[in-house]
Amino acid sequence: MATTQEYIEYVCEQIEGIGEIRYKKMFGEYMVYVNNKPILLVCDGIVYVKKLDVIYDLMKEADVGIPYKSAKEHYILDIDNKELSRKVLIELEKVTPIPKPRKKK
Repeated sequence: MATTQEYIEYVCEQIEGIGEIRYKKMFGEYMVYVNNKPILLVCDGIVYVKKLDVIYDLMKEADVGIPYKSAKEHYILDIDNKELSRKVLIELEKVTPIPKPRKKK
């Protein structure tokens, strides 16, 4: 089941106020960017974050899953828990680099 437009907008509403939020549709699902940094992956109506040490203490009780075939295991973020979501995203935003622009062929 693909993520709906309404759901991705809800996800963005839950995290507003922590920086510039935007999303991009990719392969039928969505990447959510905070300050131009790819932070959340939303697939099939589930919000995923990378398993990084910086958020281990916040996410150690969280479920894990694989967002798409051949992906590494990610934490599943309870986006309905606005306080936790904001804490996780603030920490991830600090350590996530802005992607380098791809060179055109």
